[in-house]
Amino acid sequence: MKKIMLLASAALAISVAAVLPDNPETLAIGSPAPKADLEMKGTSGELYSLRKVSGANGLVVIFTCNTCPFVVGADGYGEGWEGRYGGINGACAKSNVGVIYVNSNEAKREKGDNLEDMKERAAANRYGDVPYVLDKNSELANAFGARTTPHVFVFDKNLKLVYRGAIDDNYESPAKVKQSYLLDAISNLAAGKKVDPADTKPVGCSIKRVS
Repeated sequence: MKKIMLLASAALAISVAAVLPDNPETLAIGSPAPKADLEMKGTSGELYSLRKVSGANGLVVIFTCNTCPFVVGADGYGEGWEGRYGGINGACAKSNVGVIYVNSNEAKREKGDNLEDMKERAAANRYGDVPYVLDKNSELANAFGARTTPHVFVFDKNLKLVYRGAIDDNYESPAKVKQSYLLDAISNLAAGKKVDPADTKPVGCSIKRVS
C-alpha cells in the first residue's frame, strides 16, 4: 500500500508540474541568466549568486530538493538522479564550468526542504564544495520558469542559455542511460561546440511553490 501511495503521489506531482497555470514560461534557449546576482544562502552558511559561481566556460544550474523520489530514489524509482551529482560535479570541474544546486520548494520549508534538512542531505550525499542553496520564495525558480526537481539549465561563458531539460534519459539507474544530455552538454560547452540537443523534457516532481 505504501508503494502504491508513493507512486500515485509522484504521478500527481508530474501532472501538476505540466499544467500549473501559474508557472511562468520556461527560459528560452539563448536567453541571459535571470537574477544572476541574486544572493542565496548555501548549506555552508555562505551567500552565492549565479554570477559568483559561474566558471570560465559556463554554468550548470540544477533545481533539486531532498524529498522527490526522482531525485533521491525510492521503491519504483530506482536510484534517482542524486547519485549522479558527484559525476556531474567532476565533469564541471574538469571543464571549468561552475555548478550550483538550488532548492526552491518553498511550500516544504517546515519539514523536508529547509536549510537544516539541506545541510544534512548535502553532508550525507557528498555534495562537497559545490553550493546547495535555498531559493527563498522560489524567486530564482520563478525567474527561470523551472518546473521540476530536477530541472537543469546550462549557460555558456556569457551566461546565455544553451541547454535546458533533464540530466539524462533514465532516472532509475546510470547503467540504463542511453543519452547523457547534461554530461554531453558540459563536454560540448567546454570544447566550444554546439550543444545538441539543446532542449529535452524535464522529468520529476513539481517544484512546491507557495501561491
